Amino acid sequence: MKAPILIIKNLPAAGMAIFPFILLKNEKLKQDWSIINHEKIHLRQQLELLVLPFYILYLINYLINLIRYKNHHTAYLNIVFEKEAYKYDLEIQYLKKGNWYGWLKMI
Repeated sequence: MKAPILIIKNLPAAGMAIFPFILLKNEKLKQDWSIINHEKIHLRQQLELLVLPFYILYLINYLINLIRYKNHHTAYLNIVFEKEAYKYDLEIQYLKKGNWYGWLKMI
């Protein structure tokens, strides 16, 4: 999957996926294949859910986690979409093997 990469210096995270773009905090991160792979996993998740429902489910999952864990970082790490992306961001062949709807295994 080839995604256009945009550099956004004020981005609140190192990387972010907003279909169909990968947003990075700085140019150097273009060389970090694990961040790129992580964001590509998010792009796949967005496609799986036809984009808009992804953002709704992501937010709902985060808010439920925030109530549950009472901590932003812990809530973020326990979003099912983040669990899949972090689990496989170092596995460069993950997306090529298929693995559609892999985030469902994280529920």
